[in-house]
Amino acid sequence: MADDSQLVVPPSFIALYLEPHRSRPNAPREIITARYEFCEDLASMLTEHAAEIKSSLHVTDDDVLSRVWRGLCAPDSGVNAAEAQWVANRLAELLGWPLPGEMREG
Repeated sequence: MADDSQLVVPPSFIALYLEPHRSRPNAPREIITARYEFCEDLASMLTEHAAEIKSSLHVTDDDVLSRVWRGLCAPDSGVNAAEAQWVANRLAELLGWPLPGEMREG
């Protein structure tokens, strides 16, 4: 999936917009592309913050990703729950950390 700017939205993000047993996203390409750009930018912006949390609090990668994910699950974060999980996974990729499992509030 690409828009006029040649931006390629990865299948992992498109999957957020697929309903079970469907092959067509439930949102228009323009919306998915805009949401992807927002989430990718968010993950990129969080890299330095996440590294600082790990260093200053002496916690594990999973602890940092869990904290970031919980913050992203807040109603005013600008992302929904599926996007929050994607951003946490993308953040782990950008930092070279192991991918977290599916996170749950609890």
